[in-house]
Amino acid sequence: MLIDTHCHLNMMIKSDFDVPLKKEQLPAAQAIIDEAALNEVTTIINVGTSLIESKNCILLAQGFESVFATVGIHPNDATEEWHAELKQMDELLKEKESNKIVGVGETGIDRHYPEYNLQRQVDAFRAQIEMALAHDVGLVIHSRDAYDETLRVLEEYARHEPRAVMHCFSYDQNFADQVIAWGLKLGIGGTVTYPKNEELRSIVKAVKLSDIVLETDAPFLPIQSMRGKKNAPKYIKSIAEYIAELRMQPLADVTVETTNAAKKLFSLV
Repeated sequence: MLIDTHCHLNMMIKSDFDVPLKKEQLPAAQAIIDEAALNEVTTIINVGTSLIESKNCILLAQGFESVFATVGIHPNDATEEWHAELKQMDELLKEKESNKIVGVGETGIDRHYPEYNLQRQVDAFRAQIEMALAHDVGLVIHSRDAYDETLRVLEEYARHEPRAVMHCFSYDQNFADQVIAWGLKLGIGGTVTYPKNEELRSIVKAVKLSDIVLETDAPFLPIQSMRGKKNAPKYIKSIAEYIAELRMQPLADVTVETTNAAKKLFSLV
């Protein structure tokens, strides 16, 4: 049993972003889920990036037994309306069981693209951390080119011990050690297989398996052998196999430890 802790099925079955899914589009997800199951991926966490896409995540979760949802605003999608959008997400979280919501996010700080509004990103990040804590769900953190800024915000909440994951971990060993000390998990996906990613491989070898959860970020960031093609949840098994070889440990160890970590992170039975 393997868990894809970060996927965007909604973006895999439609071509336009921030458009509500139609019920007739849902069957397209079945083939993706079935392929994943054939590769021992039995649970998929579909991650929200905006209000509309979060609602799409809930729709998919309600339609498929093996799929769960998170709701959140990606830092690059935080508009002037983010307060109002989070209020709507808070209402969705009040019905988290029926909506199959297991987390908040992805939220965080992204300074990669020009003309970002740092204060807005930080404020929205803090608000979503507090929302995750209030509803006792996991937290999915996106951080890009924001090493110090992210640590400063997380330090504010460390004593509250949020159940959180650093999605698509891309920083150094010091950052990894610090967030692990605060109880966070490292989200490891296809980027660990990229030739230039020696530092990430070193970190994956150094930390405990129980501090890692597996993710694809599908349809983005495929494993090296699939570069240029769309990613899919079924490749979680390839990532697990790669990590097992990298760490020179049995695949069963990687499967059990990362799955247990994901279950605890998202309170999955």
